Amino acid sequence: MSTPVLHLDDPVKRQKVLELVRGLDLTADTQKKIRDVFESEMELGLAKNPPVASSLQMENTFLPELCDGSEEGDYLSLDLGGTNFRVIWLRIKSGAVVSEAVQYYQVPEDVRLGPGVKLFDFLAECIHNFMDGRQLKGQNLPLGFTFSFPMTQQGLDVGILVSWTKSFNCSGVVGEDAVKMLNDAIHRRGDTDVDVIAVLNDTTGTLVQGAFVDRKCAIGLILGTGSNACYIERADRIEKWEGEHKDVKEVVIDVEWGAFGDNGVLDFIKTEYDKEVDRNSLLVGSFTFEKHFGGKYLGEIVRCVLVRLTKEGLLFQSNASEELLQHGAFTTRFVSLIEEDNVNGVDVNTTGALNELKLAFNKEDIEIVKYICWLVSDRAAILVSICTASLLERMDRPETTVAIDGSLFKHHPRLKSFMEKYIAAMAPANKFQLMLAEDGSGKGAGLIAAIASRLKKQQAH
Repeated sequence: MSTPVLHLDDPVKRQKVLELVRGLDLTADTQKKIRDVFESEMELGLAKNPPVASSLQMENTFLPELCDGSEEGDYLSLDLGGTNFRVIWLRIKSGAVVSEAVQYYQVPEDVRLGPGVKLFDFLAECIHNFMDGRQLKGQNLPLGFTFSFPMTQQGLDVGILVSWTKSFNCSGVVGEDAVKMLNDAIHRRGDTDVDVIAVLNDTTGTLVQGAFVDRKCAIGLILGTGSNACYIERADRIEKWEGEHKDVKEVVIDVEWGAFGDNGVLDFIKTEYDKEVDRNSLLVGSFTFEKHFGGKYLGEIVRCVLVRLTKEGLLFQSNASEELLQHGAFTTRFVSLIEEDNVNGVDVNTTGALNELKLAFNKEDIEIVKYICWLVSDRAAILVSICTASLLERMDRPETTVAIDGSLFKHHPRLKSFMEKYIAAMAPANKFQLMLAEDGSGKGAGLIAAIASRLKKQQAH
């Protein structure tokens, strides 16, 4: 795939446009520097007493192995990450899901903002109703709990809430174990025979879901609204892990790379557009790495560039519509559609997007907009590929499947092919493949419950 060239009749105008977007074009030296910084931050994150704090949490998930094909039985998962949540039932036979059912629920606002005990009582009630409606009562069912909020794990079944995000702010939960609070609520009812035996985030769930399908899977990646990754690390490399891990050879580490560079170590790649996106975001100065390419931000980066070029008299005859000036108006969906035009050599989606934004445009404007969408998408792929290639080389397996979930990866027409090209160049000795693995936060939680049950049985013998 050849690199797009910006074709403009006026060489001076072309030079001005390229000058204003130069920072989005990552040179080979810059890419190497990003990788060096990422690897240094990983080591700091795994260290027991690092000289400086890392921007990468490198959280131990306490998950020492993945699916091995021996999984059997009925399992539940509770997937809580926003206003809407799900309860899922899986029946596994001979290492394959043979039946499943899902029910969606909504957390009312007074519950999201009230006492924590009330929230967990509500979740326990929904689990009870789900089981009641499916004649699952009377069975003792293990449950995997996807808790998509910042947490510190102290065991496979211990997740301490660090802070609420999104629309939740329940009192009495920060600093507490979410698993214990949910188990307590279930047992308080006295009519539901369920044990919460594992807690995870969607990234770990994606890895487990991927490994269930493909045993070579060793990296889980989220490329959606935001981004994160987890991978399999050797236990002897985790300095900060103290406790019962003498028999554990490896464990899944949750990198939490959405926050990579929050401590300033990546400031050298931040353009004026990245800084503007961060300033207008909900959590200023936090999760800054994912703001370079997450689905929530990709379109906004393009919008900031287009506004700047318009103000400089290089686009839309210097007339930015009210729509273009609106924060969030140029969506990541537009970027994907315009990238489709780049693939197909047409302008139909580009003109549609610009008409929707009520802009007056000519052929050169279309050319510039298509180029900017390519440039921002290309940088996104490079940034994700640098970190993924680094993980591949660190694990150094004969072949690795990378399980990826998220709307950006699923809908962007070129992200996968860009990543395949860059990762292959950055980790030439490591065979890999990228695989879409959907619903790690749901199905993955049930599969982790199955793994946790197997581990418990092994420990009992």
